[in-house]
Amino acid sequence: MKPRRNTWQREAVRAALVGAHGFVSAQQLHQTLRDSGSTIGLATVYRALASLTEDGEADSIQAPEGENLFMSCGSTGHHHHLICRSCGAARELDATVVEEWASKVGAEHGFAEIEHVIDLFGICAACRAKEA
Repeated sequence: MKPRRNTWQREAVRAALVGAHGFVSAQQLHQTLRDSGSTIGLATVYRALASLTEDGEADSIQAPEGENLFMSCGSTGHHHHLICRSCGAARELDATVVEEWASKVGAEHGFAEIEHVIDLFGICAACRAKEA
């Protein structure tokens, strides 16, 4: 893979993503950047997020509503997330039981090299407290 240029736009998106609270949409990240005075365009934010995700510097998930969300994760290997549907806060999960289950189900059906994507969505304690 050809090394990517580190442009100011890519660095701005990376920094905003690191500073974000949990998973965010490209539109939310774009608005954050614009609110801080950046002139970066939405299409550039999308391109930067795509390259950061491709390079393993960001995770991308699809929210239940279908929108792609992005987060700068501490883990670089395969992992799962528990995500608040209200505020977007996320926790990285070590889900050994899920890995074992996926391998077992695959083997039972004659499959190997099983891959999967599992993210859990709910409402965090802080958002539940706000609603009470």
